[in-house]
Amino acid sequence: MRAPALDPTALPLGADAAAAVGAWWEWLGYERGVSPHTASAYGRDLSAFLAFLGEHVGGALTLDELAALKPLDFRAYLAKRRSDGLDNASAARNLSVLRNFFGFLDRRGLAHNAAIRTLRSPKVKPGLPKPLSETDALKAVEAAGDYSDEPWVQKRDIAVLMLLYGAGMRIAEALGLNRRDWPKDDAMLRVTGKGRKTRILPLLPQIRAAVDDYLALCPWRVGASGPLFVGVQGKRLNPRIVQGRMQQLRAALGLPDSATPHALRHSFATHLLSAGGDLRSIQELLGHASLSTTQRYTGVDAARLLEVYDKAHPRARA
Repeated sequence: MRAPALDPTALPLGADAAAAVGAWWEWLGYERGVSPHTASAYGRDLSAFLAFLGEHVGGALTLDELAALKPLDFRAYLAKRRSDGLDNASAARNLSVLRNFFGFLDRRGLAHNAAIRTLRSPKVKPGLPKPLSETDALKAVEAAGDYSDEPWVQKRDIAVLMLLYGAGMRIAEALGLNRRDWPKDDAMLRVTGKGRKTRILPLLPQIRAAVDDYLALCPWRVGASGPLFVGVQGKRLNPRIVQGRMQQLRAALGLPDSATPHALRHSFATHLLSAGGDLRSIQELLGHASLSTTQRYTGVDAARLLEVYDKAHPRARA
């Protein structure tokens, strides 16, 4: 599953810079192994920067001109984005993308720019994940099959949400599975996540049953190398279909706006933690590279405890 292609020819670039941007884009997907969603965001951020430079310096940009950019040039771009309403988190991501791109150029010997290293990222206060309650998460999964007249599509939608909530998978991981990846007898699923890192996930019987039920009814026989989850045309299921299904569930069940497919993954982690799961195990299940990322869920759990305290404790009502 690939992100929409970044077209260097649509940007104000000379031939050498256009080739470098194309090479960076291919490296992101094939060597770095970033998800299609992340690759698309990276492509939009770099395109915005290069389009700005085209107006800022005038004419088609060459690699020599990219190498010669000064701190003032980068700051002018970030200031323009700030004037457009960019917040600290988005500004930090923009700068991270630029560092990634110029780091790629440097490693490949295409261009060296020292100015990019002098810029400081704005401070970003990490936000807490927004999980659903156990009741809402289960209602969403159970009701996922209510929006199609095709029995196999009903089973498919339930199975996808079961993997997100029951196994904590990212949507790109679930939809990136092929038929051969689905274990026939084993209760363990091998998943390739961010950075092409592999982890092993235990499968609850309910998850196995949901996916097996879908496969038994799916009319498309795509072969072992074909996608596990397919759309009505037999192609790999588009994440927008799952996102649209969650939008329907939000409206029908009165779920908050934060009830997205990724919120089911947050719910998986938070509910495990609430039930006594340890952070290291949850880190492994989620595929987080750093324990600090997983520790965000302790903040969610603490916030929930305070909410319960405020509602139930006699002192809180005094």
